[in-house]
Amino acid sequence: MRCLVVEDDSDIQADLRRALGASGFAVDVAGDGETAWFLGDTEDYDAAVLDLGLPRLDGLSVLRRWRSAGRAFPVIVLSARGDWTEKVEGIEAGADDYMGKPFQMGELVARVRGLVRRGAGHTNSIVALGRLRLDTARMSATFDGAPARLSPLEYRLLDHLAHASGRAVSAGELAEHLYGVADSGDTNAIEAIIARLRRKYGADVILTRRGFGYLPGEPA
Repeated sequence: MRCLVVEDDSDIQADLRRALGASGFAVDVAGDGETAWFLGDTEDYDAAVLDLGLPRLDGLSVLRRWRSAGRAFPVIVLSARGDWTEKVEGIEAGADDYMGKPFQMGELVARVRGLVRRGAGHTNSIVALGRLRLDTARMSATFDGAPARLSPLEYRLLDHLAHASGRAVSAGELAEHLYGVADSGDTNAIEAIIARLRRKYGADVILTRRGFGYLPGEPA
């Protein structure tokens, strides 16, 4: 999963990047509105955390531009001000959620993950891939009801597939999500991880759509 963090306070930006990264997100950051608008308009994100008080272009203008361009990824708006009219303006501009500063980092991460789940059609934190079950709230897994041991790379790969809204995901996209790059060596590494997961949890945990990429297995 990819998340864009838009925050001009370097300390808060770093805290958000660490917390979301620890929760399985590949995080891009922007410190001003113009950079944020460009990234959101040209990259594919699963969610964004958007501060309103930004230099060069304010957060509401960024959000309106994204929505006008058809960018539909969920957005949580952050604001240091508690004025209810600003909250209404954010929602009307297309925000999916709103948090005032200061905020609890754990709550923000939980809200981001909840928005991503709902955007992918999941109403709770449990998602299934074949006989494997991921609990995305606890970042744990079970196989046939017993605890399943997943490496961080294995978990992030499965989590990305599970939230891909039923579309086939290429090895290149998975490599970019896991490693930040997508050269031939990294796509070979993705294929090795998938082969390992199939050996551990069955061939139906990840399906292949030839010429397109990988899909999560149908729930058993």
